[in-house]
Amino acid sequence: MALIGVFDSGVGGLSILDEALRQLPQHDYIYLADSANAPYGEKSSEWIAARSLILCKYLASKGCDAIVIACNTATAEAIKQIRAELSIPIIGVEPGIKPAAMQSQNGIVGVLATEATLNSDKFNALLATLPSNCRFIKQSGAGLVPLIEAGKANSEETLDLLGKHLEPILDAGSDTLVLGCTHYPFLRKPIRKLLGDTITLIDTSDAVVRQLGRQLESLGLNPDSEERGSVAFISSKNEASLLTMAKDLLSSDLNLHFTSTVLLGDVS
Repeated sequence: MALIGVFDSGVGGLSILDEALRQLPQHDYIYLADSANAPYGEKSSEWIAARSLILCKYLASKGCDAIVIACNTATAEAIKQIRAELSIPIIGVEPGIKPAAMQSQNGIVGVLATEATLNSDKFNALLATLPSNCRFIKQSGAGLVPLIEAGKANSEETLDLLGKHLEPILDAGSDTLVLGCTHYPFLRKPIRKLLGDTITLIDTSDAVVRQLGRQLESLGLNPDSEERGSVAFISSKNEASLLTMAKDLLSSDLNLHFTSTVLLGDVS
């Protein structure tokens, strides 16, 4: 079995961990939440790149066979440098604008993401490869990540803020919405409350974990097994709170896995 590191600025990457536990439950996982520094989307590119590299090196030092950067912002700003410095597979996440363009019926796609992701070279390079007849309505989700981190994903406060962010996307006539931050799949209920079933939601968690599986198979580390691996939750802020949030947000049954918690010390 493999040891897989899953890293995010906070609890958003739990959406990736949830899918990993569904598809690849036999492996051991370390989930690292840098919640003391969340959200990353409002920090400088240089800070994000440096911090992400430090944390991925930490996960590698713990013996991880592969690392998933389960943060769109960190992927956009840091994955190239991290791959250059670490010899293990590094899987990133990026907004699913390509599948959204293929699925949209009217060619109008909303993209809800952090400001850092929307402004990144990596995102805009990907955007430039897509058909010009598809129109992308880019919208920053400023303020949403702190609310999700505070356990308020389904609160009226979140619903009000989300409604303001979705208004330009809805006004443009979008029939497809890209959830361009790993935190945002936890907003499915309020999004549906606001938009109903009239819009297609694009979330890349499934594709990311399938890519992880392919990488593990190439290393001979993905055998079939009925066993369930362990999950260690590491937080730079509050490890007990992280486990509580995980139990609340994950659809996977953590009781089937041995779990542990660790408070991250100074790794700078």
